[in-house]
Order: sequence, then structure tokens, then C-alpha cells
Amino acid sequence: MNRWAWLQKKKKQTKNGHQQVKTHGTDVFFSSSLDSNLEQLQNILGNNPDIAIRRFYINVYKVNAAVVFIKGLADKEQIHEQILKSIMLELQMRECYVKEDRATGSDIKEIIKDHVITLTDVEENNKIEDCVMEVLNGDTALLIDNVDTSLLLGTKKWPSRQIEEPITEATVRGAREGFVENILVNMSLIRKRIRDPHLVLDKYTIGRRSQTPVMVAYIKDITNDSIIQEVKKRLEKIDIDQIPESGIIEQFIEDDFLSPFPQLLTTERPDKVASGLLEGRVAILVDGTPFVLLLPVTITSMLQGPEDYYERWFVGTLIRFMRFGAAIVSLFGPSLYVALVSYHPGLIPTDLVISIAGSREGVPFPTIVEALLMEITIEILREAGVRLPKPIGQTVGIVGGLVIGEAAVTAGLVSPMMVIVVAVTAISSFSLPQYGAAIAIRILRFGMMLSAAVLGLFGIIMFAMAITIHLVKLKSFGVDYTSPFVPYQFNDWKDAILRLPYSVIKERPEMLKPKDSTRIK
Repeated sequence: MNRWAWLQKKKKQTKNGHQQVKTHGTDVFFSSSLDSNLEQLQNILGNNPDIAIRRFYINVYKVNAAVVFIKGLADKEQIHEQILKSIMLELQMRECYVKEDRATGSDIKEIIKDHVITLTDVEENNKIEDCVMEVLNGDTALLIDNVDTSLLLGTKKWPSRQIEEPITEATVRGAREGFVENILVNMSLIRKRIRDPHLVLDKYTIGRRSQTPVMVAYIKDITNDSIIQEVKKRLEKIDIDQIPESGIIEQFIEDDFLSPFPQLLTTERPDKVASGLLEGRVAILVDGTPFVLLLPVTITSMLQGPEDYYERWFVGTLIRFMRFGAAIVSLFGPSLYVALVSYHPGLIPTDLVISIAGSREGVPFPTIVEALLMEITIEILREAGVRLPKPIGQTVGIVGGLVIGEAAVTAGLVSPMMVIVVAVTAISSFSLPQYGAAIAIRILRFGMMLSAAVLGLFGIIMFAMAITIHLVKLKSFGVDYTSPFVPYQFNDWKDAILRLPYSVIKERPEMLKPKDSTRIK
């Protein structure tokens, strides 16, 4: 706000015969002098090469005017055809609605607004700050001499990539459309799937300098009011310079920032967002990112994928069972191996324990060091594969894993059984549909291994109990993270680990407390 205060102070003095700027508090208002208004905008926007100020003359009314826009953000074709051409040429060919000798500035503005401009989005504004923000968003400001307001014309044409299949959430069956970085396109993708007048999109602007548009989407006759109000309250408290990605908002509004578990679901799939809205959830769209936030979430929703509903019910149930099993293997696999080999070899079948002992002959490290060495190597390879270009990254991941694993076994640094355990664990973590949940399990896996190395199976049990206690206490916007298991909600079990037929799942999730609980009549 300092630059606005500076502008207010500087413009109080009359300069070059221009009128003084009208102010009220910290707001700066337009005057009736075109030159003065353009000078104010020029001082704020600066002499940047992408700032376009086009002066022109309205011959019918013998008055000067100008348009201000940002090159690259505004559609030049619309500006030329539907603004400049309409005002400068077509107005002369039409019968004047007010005689030119009696036309005031207000009359000229109303004629242009109501009878000349053919754009759909036309708004009046008398504050310079608001005008600048809309121009920076891609709109065009029309200023007319002897008029103390501006006309903001909707000419946005932001650069954006084409709609493509989401890379992070590929499915065998389902839509191939994914969100893009343009929030207007993302809103249309949701509207395309929910043609309901009760779908509400509330706009917020977050970021003192970035002025990032943020949309809160919900269905007002389904979503519980307490969830909506809580989301809005947390968003209104955010005060930061820039919102480059939805992950920044996620960190500001989550319930427990110390928890490794994600309390909001991120997705690139419009069909997943639409399904969540119809269940009674709230979506947060941020301009500049294809990742949309969906809330509230539970631990079961983190392990569910959109194609669970596109396949027949027993196929979807089988896939979910495999995902839950993969999550358990990913969390407990290496730690169980460390505990059994180091503390409880008697629990292993005799033939298997003899095989493990033979494979570990000559390995100089204890089991925990062996496991940590392999797990850290896998994590480094995984990170390297993500950062490298896609064709090279896949090659590095596969070849690196094979070469390093084989070389480590040949050198006698690790046992073949440990390589198998780590490989199965890594593959299991890849099967989880939500990236945030997979990262949480990867982090907890190291703590689980250290507990197993210190106390064996007792350490695993104690660490598992600590995770369970944390999950039971954790909430996501008032909804228990462990729902529908704790608290017990039997109706929601139909679509938790199981995915029963649609004819059975007739009601929306009870844990969300929707206004309209009936989904199928």
C-alpha cells in the first residue's frame, strides 16, 4: 500500500494544469481529466514494454479517449474489432442517441457502454487501484475525457497449454482430460461435468503482489455449511506476497502442519473433483497450477482411485484390496525383515531362515544398516528419475536399480534377500494413487525400521500404535481422518475398503454431513 500512499501524496498538487486526484482514505479515484488519469496509470504501471496505452479521438462527440491493456494478457483482436473499431468507425455510421452539442461525458460513456461495445463483460470502476488490478489480470480499461470512471472490458486471453491426460494420475479406463494452468479453463471443465445451477464458485484474490485468483467450488444444497464457512475463514486469513501453486494454500489451511499425512487431496482430474463435489466436498482452484485441492479427506479417500467406480464393483473392490495391501507392505516390509532377522529368527520357517543366513554370509553390515543403505539408494534413484527428462529418467531408474542392486550383491555389501524386500517395498509404494500419501508412508517407513532395529517386533508395535493414535486425533476440516472406522459409521463402509454395487450405495458419505444425503433414488 506504500505506493498508493505515495501516489495520493504526490498527486495532491496540480501539475501541468491537470486536476487534482480525488482521494478517500487510502483509495485513489479517477478524475475527469483524461491526461491526469493516464499519467496516474503510467506512474503505477511504469514504462514497461508490455504496457500498451492507445489514445484515439471520438469524432462524433469531439472527445479524446484511450485504452490501457497488457500485451500478451489481453486479446488484441477483441480490442481492435470490438472496442476501437466499434467506437471510432461504427459509432459514426449510427444515428446519434444524444445530440453532440448536448452530450455530456456521462452520456457518451453510457452510449458506448450500452450501444457500441459488443463485449459481454463490461464494468464501471472509479478506483485507480482496482482498475490497475483488472488490467494486470488481462482486462482492458477504457478512459474517456470528462468522465471520472473507467470502463473495464473483459478481454482476457491468457497463454495456456492444451488440455491433456494427467501424467500423475493415469488410469486404464476413464476420461483423458486433465486440469491446466488456466483457472477459467479448469472452471469450465467442472461445469461441463456438473450442469447444476446450485454449483457455486466463490472468487478470492490472494497474494499482496501476485493477486492470484482463487476459486472455492461447492454445491450449496449438498455441502455442509460448516465446512464451507471453515474453508472461507482459513482462506481469508492468508496474507502472503505470492501464491505460485496450490500447495502453498494447502500448507496454510491444513489442520496439523506437523502431521506427515496430507489433510487435503490434490488432483489433476476434473472427474475426480466433480465426484467429490457431488459427495459434499469443497474444491479449491488456484490460477497458475493444474492441481486442485479437494477437502475434507479421510485416510480411505487417499487410497481410492477414480477408476474404482468405472469398473464393475468386484473389480473395483479387488483393486482397492490390493492398494491397501500395498500400503501395508510399503510401511511394514523392511522393518519386519529387520526385526525377524535381528531379534526373532525363531519366527521364520527353518528352511527360509537357513536360506537367509546363507545369503547374508560375508555381509559386513548389520541388517538395519543394510536396509537403510538400500532404502536411501532407492530414494535417490527415484528422485533422480523425477528430475531428469522423462525418457532418460525411466532409463536411469530401471538401469540404475538393476546395476546398483547387482553390484551391491556381488560386492557382498547387501544380501539378495534384502534387495528383494526393498524392491517389493518400492513397487508397493508406486501403486498408491495419491502422491502425498505415498510420501507420508515413505517417511514413516524409516522410523519404523529404526524402531524395529532397537526393539524388534515390540518397536514395530509401539510405532504402529503411535501412528494410530495420531490418525485418530487428526481431523480434516472437522471430519475425522479415520472415518468411517473411527468413529464407526456403517453406511460409509459400503464405499471405504469395499466398493459395493451402485444399487447399494444410495446415500452420500455420512461423515461429510451433507444437506441432501440421497444420491440414488
